Amino acid sequence: MIKKLAKYVGKYKKYAIMTPIQVILETFLEISIPLIMADLIDKGIDAGDMGVITKYGSILLFVAFLAMLFGVGAGRTAPMGSAGFAKNLREAMFSKVQGYSFTSIDKFSTGSIVTRLTTDVTNVQQAFQMITRIAIRAPFMLIFALGAAFTINAKLALVFVTVLPVLGIGIFLIMSRVHPIFEKVFRTYDRLNNVVQENLYGMRVVKSFNRQDYETEKFTDISGSIYKDFSKAEKTMAFMGPIMQFSMYTCVLLIAWFGARMIVASGNNELLGLTTGQLMSMITYTTQILMSLMMISMIFMMMIMARASARRIVEILDEESEIQNPAEPVFEVADGSVDFENVSFRYARELDDDPDDEDGDNAPETEAPTKKVLKNINIHIKSGQTVGILGGTGSSKSSLVQLIPRLYDVTEGCVKVGGVDVRDYDIETLRNQVAMVLQKNVLFSGTIKENLRWGNEHATDEEIRHACHVACADEFIDKFEDGYDTYIEQGGANVSGGQKQRLCIARALLKKPKILILDDSTSAVDMKTDAIIRQAFAEEMADTTKIIIAQRIASVQDSDLIIVLDDGKIEGMGTHDELMVSSKIYREVYDSQNKVTEDEKGGADNE
Repeated sequence: MIKKLAKYVGKYKKYAIMTPIQVILETFLEISIPLIMADLIDKGIDAGDMGVITKYGSILLFVAFLAMLFGVGAGRTAPMGSAGFAKNLREAMFSKVQGYSFTSIDKFSTGSIVTRLTTDVTNVQQAFQMITRIAIRAPFMLIFALGAAFTINAKLALVFVTVLPVLGIGIFLIMSRVHPIFEKVFRTYDRLNNVVQENLYGMRVVKSFNRQDYETEKFTDISGSIYKDFSKAEKTMAFMGPIMQFSMYTCVLLIAWFGARMIVASGNNELLGLTTGQLMSMITYTTQILMSLMMISMIFMMMIMARASARRIVEILDEESEIQNPAEPVFEVADGSVDFENVSFRYARELDDDPDDEDGDNAPETEAPTKKVLKNINIHIKSGQTVGILGGTGSSKSSLVQLIPRLYDVTEGCVKVGGVDVRDYDIETLRNQVAMVLQKNVLFSGTIKENLRWGNEHATDEEIRHACHVACADEFIDKFEDGYDTYIEQGGANVSGGQKQRLCIARALLKKPKILILDDSTSAVDMKTDAIIRQAFAEEMADTTKIIIAQRIASVQDSDLIIVLDDGKIEGMGTHDELMVSSKIYREVYDSQNKVTEDEKGGADNE
């Protein structure tokens, strides 16, 4: 895992190398300061020799100045390296997500991906900076200080050998208890982000149903879980301070006690025992050793958090899309013909992490593949035909058309476009020739013109206006004060549902595709506008294959071919007249919709 993440340091590797070098030099100089102080006291102050005091004082200032320079240098390069590492990591994760198939996206919730791109990367960034500074500084300070202490007086330095194991055991016990808590907290963060995203996205629904209290309660419950878990971890970690303080003061007292006895016994003769300056140095090293241990404990704590985050980041980076380009892809789509040959399809889903993780493995809980949503589908569509698809909710209409641009791969059989299996095409080539207006229309923050150019970034203003005319979007765009430069809020919040649908249709038309798929994308448009759009399609896009999913029979009645789906199977297929004879479902839908229309007309006449 570390090796996989380390490669994303990239061009910031020089900062990652410079930082520990500077830290080691800074630490070495800091460790030498107490030794210089000891000589200053013993050879200068106690002897009353100003020349020696000046000499060692000057050396002390010079060493301190060098240590400061290396410390400032490390303080500058460490954040530059860690910030660059985080930038590369986020870019790599985001790029990876862009290449996911829908199957891969289904494995991660949106909130989980957001958490991994933000909180988890931040944790790893902090850990990276800590590794290049504190994780280098603490062990070297511990080793250098212990070495210097044993050099001064080996017997007195044995105090550290007795105290350090007690401190180490205490730190280990605390860490082992805290680690599972942080694992659980990050999974709860995923749930929190999901709740926030759903609430903000559906704010109008929440307010219209007056469910603010319910949403607040749901958020409070999850936020409370995070508070509870973090509080539990902090309460456990709170023992770290007393343990460190106890160990440090115990060492200071023991060294002061035994050191004072040695000084008295030796008469302040370093050849016989210990001098005052050496005792002062030993006490200084006690502080440095225990501070280095405290830093090491902080590193372990950060590593625990970062390990959980790193695992979640690697899951994103390791996820391989099931939909890949073949070894020798086809780069040209001959025409807009579409053939479904014995096609069956099922979704394979992976659940989110279990918040309680009852099995204790901290791994995503998986679910067996779902049942087939499409069963033995055989359809042959000629290039340029208009095809309507009808069916009740859950009849898998959207699943059927998503197989054409290879958003999903078939489970059995094959789908052909232009006489070639879609799995043999270069993915970008295929999708450039298939334009989809999805059931959930999405507009992005930016002007109308910028949104439309998603269909063709090089489209001229004239081409944009023409596409909007065909989609009947020009009639409301021209009424805006800024016209095509009108700013669209996030999610298209400042346009109506029908306006949003027409903009999405215009965006798809700018691709000039061989196949145009409209997935119930005129449901918010009135019947008159719907008819105008269909007429424009017939006149302007005679060579384009048009596949229209609709709830209203009037929207597909004039199609060359109408397909009726029921529970993932073809219940009927043919023209309107043929289906009125052969399909019971089609006939019942037609009768019910026409009855409503006639009743409305009758009511209007009576008025």
